[in-house]
Amino acid sequence: MTPRQTRFAHFTKVHPCFNEKLHDKVGRIHLPIAPKCNIHCNFCVREKSKCKIRPGVTSRIMTVDEAIKHVEKVTKKMKISVIGVAGPGDPLANPETFEFFKKAKKKFPNLIKCLSTNGLLLPEKSEELKKLGINTITVTINAIDPKIGKKIYSYVFYHGKKYTGEKAFKILLKNQLEGIEKVSDKICVKVNTVLIPGLNDKEIVKIAKTVKKKGASMMNIIPLIPLGKMSNYRRPTCEELEKARKEAEKIIPVFRACSQCRADAYGIPGGKDKHLGMTPWSHY
Repeated sequence: MTPRQTRFAHFTKVHPCFNEKLHDKVGRIHLPIAPKCNIHCNFCVREKSKCKIRPGVTSRIMTVDEAIKHVEKVTKKMKISVIGVAGPGDPLANPETFEFFKKAKKKFPNLIKCLSTNGLLLPEKSEELKKLGINTITVTINAIDPKIGKKIYSYVFYHGKKYTGEKAFKILLKNQLEGIEKVSDKICVKVNTVLIPGLNDKEIVKIAKTVKKKGASMMNIIPLIPLGKMSNYRRPTCEELEKARKEAEKIIPVFRACSQCRADAYGIPGGKDKHLGMTPWSHY
């Protein structure tokens, strides 16, 4: 383990999305309480669905109180170590995220608190996240070069203004890196990178070096799911994905068991995973 990993080992050793050995043994709960998003990734399609298995999908949006009750019910039925908010939009762009974690801190003190974010609001929300007791954060960073970044993101909506092109990406990247730096003293940070063949595959090493320097503890390189404006791009091959992971692994620890889960997933990600549109409570 690196010194940074050792410092956060009490969280990562029981987090199935930070520890591959637990991926098929311990469960987590994603609470779909954050529908709004403040950027647009060209591969992202947020939607309600009962059957699709990918990020950005949920069968419905929960209220904060519904989310609390959901955690209570699930934890009575299965072994859960983590509760997190992963969308279907960006958690930091939704006040419900903060309301939920404020209640969860008191209600579920022994569960790891986790969220995933695009990082746009991470610098300004960093102190609040620490006070709420957030233990782990995943930040999605897909490029360092603005010429590449502008092809991945259509726009950024920041402090009431819409930005496009390289300017939008520069704002996003600056905040992502500043945010990681601000939270990584107290919160374990993992960086997700969507591997897009022919676009950001040459950026992987640069991303790994940059985020490690800023304080990230781990990287997770996941394959593009060709959707939306990137439906004409192809999914990376297994060989391309493994090559990217090996290159990054020379710099920073790499998580290799990501299931690219739904925003309402719960249960064991590497085993009997569930989601809200799948199983009635009476069939638990």
